[in-house]
Amino acid sequence: MGLFMTEYKQCIIVRDDLKLSKGKLAVQVAHAAISTYEYTSEKVRSAWKEGGQKKVVLRVSGLKELFELKELARRHGIPAVLITDAGLTEVPPGTTTVLGIGPAEVGELDRITGNLKLL
Repeated sequence: MGLFMTEYKQCIIVRDDLKLSKGKLAVQVAHAAISTYEYTSEKVRSAWKEGGQKKVVLRVSGLKELFELKELARRHGIPAVLITDAGLTEVPPGTTTVLGIGPAEVGELDRITGNLKLL
């Protein structure tokens, strides 16, 4: 590990307007973390794992912001996956609940998500 090792993290963005239970929210966040990881290059995945798999869960007020953030991540070449719920418990089928972005370099993610509040 070098002195100037690049830091990586993953961001999971949750819709605040859905008011999901803690259990439902935990499952949706897990779906996003795994799904987005699968679209990340092996080099970034390895560096992220070596750095402790840093994650942060953030919030937005609604669906429109999730779509905007996904598009912004896509334009920056960062993996981003929207999670759509099957609707078996708390929300109607097809409800988009969360967005996973990265892992990616901390600086790149901060340019996209740096203004969001922690969950």
